Parts: sequence; C-alpha cells; structure tokens
Amino acid sequence: MSMIEFFENLLPEESKGKTLSPPSNKVIALNRMSYGCTKEMINQVNSTGLNAYIESQLHPSNDEGQKINDKINSATLHIKYESKDDSYPALDEDRPLGLWNASIEKLWPLADRKTPMAGPERSRPLEELRIIAWIRAVYSPWQLQETLVEFWHNHFNVNASADLKISVMLPVYDRDVIRKNCMGNFRQFLEDVATSTAMQYYLDNSSSKASPANENYARELFELHTLGADNYFNSLYNRWREVPGATSGKPIGYIDEDVYEAARAFTGWTIADGANVGKGKNLPNTGTFYYNDGWHDNYQKRVLGVEFDPNQPPLADGKKVLDLVAYHPATANHICKKLCRWYISDNPPDNVVKGATAVWIKNQKNQNQIKETMRFILQSKEFNFTWGQKVKRPFELVASMLRTTQCDFTPAASLTGMLSQMGYFHFQWPTPTGHPDKKEYWLSSSSMLARWNLALHLLTNHNNKLTNFQCRSLMPPEIQSSSQIAAFWIDQLLQKPISPEFLNQMTQYLANNKKTSDALSPEEIDKRVPSLVALLTMTPDFQIK
Repeated sequence: MSMIEFFENLLPEESKGKTLSPPSNKVIALNRMSYGCTKEMINQVNSTGLNAYIESQLHPSNDEGQKINDKINSATLHIKYESKDDSYPALDEDRPLGLWNASIEKLWPLADRKTPMAGPERSRPLEELRIIAWIRAVYSPWQLQETLVEFWHNHFNVNASADLKISVMLPVYDRDVIRKNCMGNFRQFLEDVATSTAMQYYLDNSSSKASPANENYARELFELHTLGADNYFNSLYNRWREVPGATSGKPIGYIDEDVYEAARAFTGWTIADGANVGKGKNLPNTGTFYYNDGWHDNYQKRVLGVEFDPNQPPLADGKKVLDLVAYHPATANHICKKLCRWYISDNPPDNVVKGATAVWIKNQKNQNQIKETMRFILQSKEFNFTWGQKVKRPFELVASMLRTTQCDFTPAASLTGMLSQMGYFHFQWPTPTGHPDKKEYWLSSSSMLARWNLALHLLTNHNNKLTNFQCRSLMPPEIQSSSQIAAFWIDQLLQKPISPEFLNQMTQYLANNKKTSDALSPEEIDKRVPSLVALLTMTPDFQIK
C-alpha cells in the first residue's frame, strides 16, 4: 500500500481521492526546505522569486532575529530534585537557559562524577539544547540551515544517553561541529566529527591503542559516514588485491581489511580527560581532543589500496584515512543519495542523485562544497514538483503545526517523551545509524495514534503549558461564518486548492448542526476552531510533503 493509499483509508469515504492534489511548486519547495511553509514565506517568494529565496537560505547570517532572541531569553528549564545527604540541597525551580551555548571549560566539569551533583544538573546541557532546537525549528528565519542541521545530526549520530560525557558536551558538538560545517566542506566536517568529544566517546576511539586498535569508529566511518554499506564488499573479496581498482589505489569499495587498518591509523586520537597513561603521566583534563603518541600504532598500513609508510608525523595516518574516504566517489554518491532522500523522496530520482554527485565531486576542495550541492538539489525540477513522496518526521510535523498555526510556543522537556511515542528519540537514537528516513518506520499504527493525540494536546488543551493557540486573533474580523472560517484555516494549513466536498465536510464539522452561513459566537469559535485545526493537521495533505 502506498503512503497516499494509507492516508486515504483514514479519510471519510466521500473525501477519498479528492483532496490529495499537489500544492503549487513554490509551496512544495518551501515545505521541503523548512519546518513548515508559512504565509510570510509565500509572500516573500511572490515578491522576490523562488531562486532568490533559495539563495537567501543558502547564505544564513548569525543574526537569527529578535523573535529568536526573545524566545531564548525568556525560555526556562524546570529543574527538580531531592537533597542528598549534605552534598546539595533540594531544588524545584524554573531556571533560565545558560548552558546551551557554554564553553567546553564550563561544560566539561559536569561530567566529573566525583563531584557531588544531582542528575538534573548534569543533564541541563542536553535538555537546554533540545529547547533551543525547538525554538530554532519553529522561529528561525534560516529554515534550510535548521533542516540541514537535523540531517547532519542524524548522519553523524551520537546517542547522548550512551555516556555522560557525550550528553554534557552535546552543545559543543551541535555548535562547533554540526552547525559550523552543515553547508561547508565535507572533508573538514569529517575531521571535526572525528576529533569531537561526543564522537570520540560514542564510538570508543578515545580508548583506542595499538595492539589491538578499537575498530568501532573506523567501521562506522566507512559504513555510515562515508562510502556506505552498499560499498562493503567483504562477501565478494577476502583480500585487498581482489577488490577491483585496489592495486591502483582506487578500489570500488572497502572490505574488513580497510577497517582494521584504518582503526590502527586512528590509535592515539583521544580526549584529554585526565586519565593515567602510564609512567606517572596523566593526560590534561580539558575535555578537548588530544593526540597521545604513546598509544599510536606507528607501523606501516594499507587503506583502500594506498600504502602508508611507518613512523609518520603526529595525526598524519588518521588524516590520510579521512582524505581517502572523503574524496572517494562512493562517498559522494552515498551522501548525495541521502540528501535527496531527506529532501525529495524515499526513492530519490537517479538523475538528481547523479547530478548532485557530480557537483559534490567537482567541489570536493571547495569550502562551500555542501552549499553548492544543496543549490543543485533545491533548483532541480524534482525538488519543486514531486509531491507526496515523503512523510513528515515527528519533530518536523510538530514544528510545522506550530509554524502554520502561528501558535505561541513554550518548549519544555516533556516534548521529548511525546516525540518518543512517535518513534523519534531526540538526540538519543540508540545506534550509530541515526533515525530511519523512510515512511515505513514512521507510519506504524501506534506512531500515527501518537501523532493525532499530540495534535489534539497542543491545539485544543488550553492547560498544556506548551502552547497558547489564540485562533480568533489570527483571523480577519470579517470572517465569522462556519464556511468562511473553514476556508480560512484550510488555506492557512494546507495551502492548496481543495475539493468542494472537502470544504463542505470541514464546514459541517465546524458548524455543529448550525447553518453554515450563520456567524459563530466568540465562544463557539474558541471551542470549535482548535478542534478543526487539529483535524486538518491530521489529514494526509498536511502529514505528507
């Protein structure tokens, strides 16, 4: 059953097949490069043109706007815990955000379990970062950047719950690795990931020493971060010479030998965590990347058919591996296919993938490599005209509800649990793969029920403390009848022509046995319209893109 067929089966019989016509190409494009197309965005595109809007999104500034600043400055995190002995007193308060953009020096001490501290104090960086992610997704003018940040967090996934050091340092990973590089050069991106505290601990390279090296990071580097599992050929070739192209240093893919040898190249890449490294020597305790030459395997190596001479300078072996995988043609195809899947279709069109791959390779030494590739994808016909091939991920779905309804939003830690009921584990996906990016994962019956329940909770429950949906203030005063109100909110959320049958169905729901031409009282509007809006966000037209 296709995605559209699945959703159509959830509609009343008389509306099946009548509402699922695509929006205009500009609405399709704006929804795909953002967390929800708004009327403001449409007006901007109508004024400047779609290409000009794309260019503005490809050049985000550090200024996120006064609204973002106000939201961040007014945001709080509720912290509550009991006292423990005389170590610390009990606490129950809403605290302003102060760690989401903190320095490494301020964050790293939170990972020291020798210092008595309540769990909620240690988890503050992660919880604050989640709140900031919500604020930016809903209110940032640089929507393309935000969707790319989520893509790269998913691609270079780390599970914050796997290690306290990861959780504490996640704001640094977000700021100085993911955001810094999300439109930059992939080779530089790889090195920043490889040397980050979060990835070093998540994939165990921080403890990797010669004889034997820990291969966890090296394997995921090949399988997930660069060449991709489709280019793992160990089932076909047992020795490196057998891989086509390997004897000339250009193998078509990788095998286990490449992983083992690459793992040796990264020995000694660790984190300065104060550990004793023998002979009375301790590492510094700064939480930053550190190269410990005493742990490095200095012997000769061979990766992807390329010989590494022994006794290379510090970091040279690992950096050479990063060069080889970053510039491999299979990496270009793997990353570009994932980008096209994220932004266009679960089964991305081959011509766009091939075109994006060519741009990626052409710009592999360009500091704007990812930006140039994204420009090609965003300007493709398939990006602008193909519709209905993606389902909104839970984080994206909720953000789009809030953006299109202009609902005042106060993010809180409770959202994390609500997302998990839909299968989305915010910064806590348990394996290195990252969340699946195909509809089958997101469309289970339990996930769909959670989606609908959350829409009702956010839009109709006036005591939910997350949202304040003042529907009357958003409607022009001359709109008063059920038919006018239904048409207004259908246009606001679905942003496309709909059938008379669908409009009549929504009007009748809103009228609640009154004449559809009669004006609704303010009390009736406050009571009925939020339910109508929640219902519209549950339709296939809103849930797919």
